[in-house]
Amino acid sequence: MNINLTLFAQALAFAALIWIIATRIWPPLLNAIEERQKKIAEGLAAAERSQKDLAQAQEKVDAVLREARGKANEIIEQAHQRANQIIDKAKEDAIAEANRQKAAAEAEIAAAVFRAKEELRQQVAVLAVAGAEKLLRREIDANAHKALLDELATQL
Repeated sequence: MNINLTLFAQALAFAALIWIIATRIWPPLLNAIEERQKKIAEGLAAAERSQKDLAQAQEKVDAVLREARGKANEIIEQAHQRANQIIDKAKEDAIAEANRQKAAAEAEIAAAVFRAKEELRQQVAVLAVAGAEKLLRREIDANAHKALLDELATQL
């Protein structure tokens, strides 16, 4: 065998191998690599978008929480105000009821005092008439008259 022919055959086989690799194996391999790079790039872009979306969602959540806390504080403040109003109203009602009961009691006391005075006047009138009657039955004697008046005074 000749070394030139072997070298030429090896070069031809090598060229054929390079041509087969360049036409049959290399393009699908490059396509797969490019497709993989594209998928990785899309994945990274999606991850960035997801992080941005997550940050925006977190900001929205924070805003909603702040708003909810504000509303809750407002509702609590309104409840405190309403409770104070109810307490003030109850105090006013209690004072009004106490004044009404006091006025009724004072009116009842005044009526009882009036009735007692009337009864006392009637009793005094009866005693005065009885005393006058006794005076008239007896003769007019200063000692007897004085004794009757003293007796009448003790009865009063």
